[in-house]
Amino acid sequence: MVTKLPKVDVVTIGVGWSAGIIAAELTKQGKKVVGLERGKDRKTEDYYMAHDELRYAVRHEMMQDLSKETITFRNNDKMRSLPMRSYGSFLLGVGVGGSGAHWNGQNFRFLPYDFELRSKTIEKYGADKIPADMTIQDWGITYDEIEPYYDQYEKMAGISGEDNPLGGKRSNPFPTPAMKKTEAMRLFDEATKRMGYHPYVQPSANLSENYTNPDGISRAACQYCGFCERFGCEYGAKAEPGVTVLPVAKATGNFEIRPHSEVRRILYSNGKATGVLYTDLITGEEFEQSADVVVLSGYVFTNVRLLLLSGIGRPYDPNTGTGVIGKNYAYQIRKGSSTGYFDEHKFNNFLGSGGLGMIIDDYNGDNFDHSDLDFIHGGMIILGQTGQRPIANNQVPSGTKSWGKEFKDASIKYTNASLTVKGEGASMAYKQHFLDLDPIYKDAFGDPLVRITFDFEEQDRQLTKYLADKCEGILKEMGADHIDTSRDLGPYNVAEYQSTHNTGGVIMGADPETSAVNNYSQMWDVENLFVVGASSFPQNAGYNPTGTVGALSYRAAEGILKYMEKGGSLI
Repeated sequence: MVTKLPKVDVVTIGVGWSAGIIAAELTKQGKKVVGLERGKDRKTEDYYMAHDELRYAVRHEMMQDLSKETITFRNNDKMRSLPMRSYGSFLLGVGVGGSGAHWNGQNFRFLPYDFELRSKTIEKYGADKIPADMTIQDWGITYDEIEPYYDQYEKMAGISGEDNPLGGKRSNPFPTPAMKKTEAMRLFDEATKRMGYHPYVQPSANLSENYTNPDGISRAACQYCGFCERFGCEYGAKAEPGVTVLPVAKATGNFEIRPHSEVRRILYSNGKATGVLYTDLITGEEFEQSADVVVLSGYVFTNVRLLLLSGIGRPYDPNTGTGVIGKNYAYQIRKGSSTGYFDEHKFNNFLGSGGLGMIIDDYNGDNFDHSDLDFIHGGMIILGQTGQRPIANNQVPSGTKSWGKEFKDASIKYTNASLTVKGEGASMAYKQHFLDLDPIYKDAFGDPLVRITFDFEEQDRQLTKYLADKCEGILKEMGADHIDTSRDLGPYNVAEYQSTHNTGGVIMGADPETSAVNNYSQMWDVENLFVVGASSFPQNAGYNPTGTVGALSYRAAEGILKYMEKGGSLI
């Protein structure tokens, strides 16, 4: 028996960054918003004295239970897909705050080139530069158009940073100064300047100083404890929904969060979404929550899966290239890296912060000439100091025995005498990379799981080698005595952690034939359904995605208000 609940203005599916931003903006305007979150509620007090690496970093306390719902994976459509039974390549957050609660805080604006990738590439290099099976697209929005929303997001989150010499123009400075520069960062800074590069301190969502944002939310500065990624922050120094936007929405009295609520379907009739069907995971009861506007604001896989399960939108067909739901799944290229070992120099590698590091963008986007290269785009090169922890950090030079006295001696010697410089490369979209519903495997409710079909391509292998060579050169200039470099990129392996930077599947664009949502994240096919998050990315850039998700969320909030004021129709 399904219980029908009173209608509200807006219902969000998931309560992470996107839903939190939208809820804050809409409730301030008097709209009634309900947020449905399948995980538990959270508060800052939950993280007091919780620097437990085994519990959070190894056993994934803050992540989705894969025994109840997971993904299936294959490298290509000739392979049988299999379920991901334990965490590897990426981490799926669950609970209020979503992945925004356990992220590192590495925060970026995409380059102007990223938003017009296809047209700018063709304009400079010709159409033949793009392989026939590469399905990259322009976003349908430019950097200049999205810049005000980046600015709004950064002020809310208190992003700490300094100007990127090769980035897009900013309308305002960062709201807080850059993070402290460590000895390792100083070495990188000086070495890359000698090499003619343009280093800058990484933009960070870990506050460099105490800060009060435009909504009156006050937060304390980062303590550089190094327990950011996979952990909640007990100081509230790391910007996350629970200490920024959700308190604003709650204070209006117009926002209700319902934890332990698993949305099973988006309800759809006569061309419009009418609400959602969800199950209370504590009682097992089913509820129908009707709403004037539905916001699908889950993680990439959730967004795609719910649309496909609900029969909304045109599923992507890789054989014909038609359809849009599941199209242009992309990831991140992070295998090109070098680790340098120093015989005389010592560093404090246990000091750190999730967003602490130095970066160059000289090989990101189209900041360098690609005429004679076998790839397009590029990636940032970063020396990060996120803070080593006692269990899962134990680097020794190649050639060292993996056990015994030699291994122990090398481990102790290089604990604070090794640094890694790595490339974070963009991931291009391909016709053969997509998301759909698995025909065999199902979740605890009996619904099909989402299936990933993805592999690394020659573009990715060439980019990896190129960035790895640059990383090695920087470490040589920094004075490393022994350098190990990772240049080879094999088949994509879902069992090995790489990054939680999954993108695409409900992509943004200017043409309903080739995209699922417009640049307000409004579905072309269903005018009162907004799908917000990294699922909008037509391909992925050479940066972490969260800052762009935040900007898109502010624009979506503006679009929802416009839609409601107009009384309907596409924006």
